[in-house]
Amino acid sequence: MSAPAGQEAAEHSGLHKFVSAVFYAGSSFLITVVNKTVLTSFRFPSYMCLGIGQMITTLVVLYAAKKRKTVQFQDFDKSVLLKMFPLPLLYVGNHITGLASTKKLSLPMFTVLRKFTILMTMILEIYILRKTFPKRLVYSVVAIIFGAMVAASSDLAFDVESYTFILLNDAFTAASGVYTKKKLGIEGLGKYGVLFYNSLIIVIPTLLASAFTGDLHKAVTFEDWVKATFICCFLMSCFMGFVLMYSIVLCSHYNSALTTTVVGAIKNVAVAFIGIFVGGDYLFSWTNFLGLSICMSGGLVYSYLTFNNETSGKNTEGTQELKIHIAEDLKEKYSAS
Repeated sequence: MSAPAGQEAAEHSGLHKFVSAVFYAGSSFLITVVNKTVLTSFRFPSYMCLGIGQMITTLVVLYAAKKRKTVQFQDFDKSVLLKMFPLPLLYVGNHITGLASTKKLSLPMFTVLRKFTILMTMILEIYILRKTFPKRLVYSVVAIIFGAMVAASSDLAFDVESYTFILLNDAFTAASGVYTKKKLGIEGLGKYGVLFYNSLIIVIPTLLASAFTGDLHKAVTFEDWVKATFICCFLMSCFMGFVLMYSIVLCSHYNSALTTTVVGAIKNVAVAFIGIFVGGDYLFSWTNFLGLSICMSGGLVYSYLTFNNETSGKNTEGTQELKIHIAEDLKEKYSAS
């Protein structure tokens, strides 16, 4: 990776990086299961309204925290819109397509096709952040994509609309991750400002869109609102939506956009294989299972190379310093003789 990326990574401790990565992985895993329960098990008709609930929860939690002075970010003014653009558009695209793909795809296939986010993130970082990557890292990405294609080729529940949603979700996720990293450094925003104003800017247009398309009416007239179990799952999904977005911003703050994507790939190892045994909508085939295994193995190699890169860099610096000291000692020895 580029030198600026290495310098930025050195600003944060290894503990902060690791904890933020684990926090994101756990949050991402939990919200996938909760959203799957709400949208598939209970057959809630509007993924858009579920997203609105998650945005409103984010606004309420952060506004209350700001009033109590637990968190700090700038008050709203005209400059906020310019500072945030185009992140809110990417955020709503990521949110809506993600919920739609969760509803329409089986859990394992959802996690497999999400692997294309890694490739898209890498491409965006090359062109937007001007980063470079070693060949071994590129080869591991190729393995991930190859495994995803093998697994998807045997998906007996193939649906054009579903696959379109998940690929759009990959593109929005990659772009959102890269631009989130850029926006975190803007004065006055920070982690909490990015979260709050993202939700504030897009919640009203999303609410109007749901009303115009009829999704809001379907959500309001949903018959399971009288069930305590559904209400509990719905509220849990709303809260986990806030937790997930916070964990993404936190992980991006302490790491890079690419590292955040890598953490998602690690999480998908558990989600995909658990989805084979639970959920009831996975159609097993050996080709699909082989593709899953190749994809996940590539993800682990990719993760190892990424996280090991920083350690290797430190070891290289130490080796160079050792060589310098040895050369100086030899020079002094021969000068004395």
